[in-house]
Amino acid sequence: MAFCGFIICKFSGNHPIFVSVTEIEHNAKEKTLEISCKVFTDDFEKALRLQYKTTVDLISPKDKTAMNKLVNDYIGKHLFVEVDNKKAMLEFAGYEQIEEGIYCYFQAKNINAVKNIVVTDNVLYDYKKEQVSVLHVTVNGERKSTKINNPVDKVSFSF
Repeated sequence: MAFCGFIICKFSGNHPIFVSVTEIEHNAKEKTLEISCKVFTDDFEKALRLQYKTTVDLISPKDKTAMNKLVNDYIGKHLFVEVDNKKAMLEFAGYEQIEEGIYCYFQAKNINAVKNIVVTDNVLYDYKKEQVSVLHVTVNGERKSTKINNPVDKVSFSF
């Protein structure tokens, strides 16, 4: 069984769906956006191998620093967030493997308030044309969610 965001998927061997889940939460007290991006480990490793032409092992890396750099670079090229018409600078906080997924963590500082968030998310779109992105954005306890299908990669949330 694998965690696919808000659904549980049962599969053996290769999984039949290609989905990433991005969660963004505004922490008003800390004035930050807390961001996580979840992807299937096998898909993510294959995409990283294809793009960077190097050995990739996110589960038991020989060089965790090198894997952190690959993850940060890849997500940094495929996930963008604008808050109230200003690009949020995403700082990589690390990644971890949970069940069949890799969870990548980012933070954007100095986000005092949020009225509108525009997210560009094309994580793994270059790997699978069937890729789907599920997005959850929470501001002041109000959660909004949507799903976008490759090639659509941009969505706006108003609060």
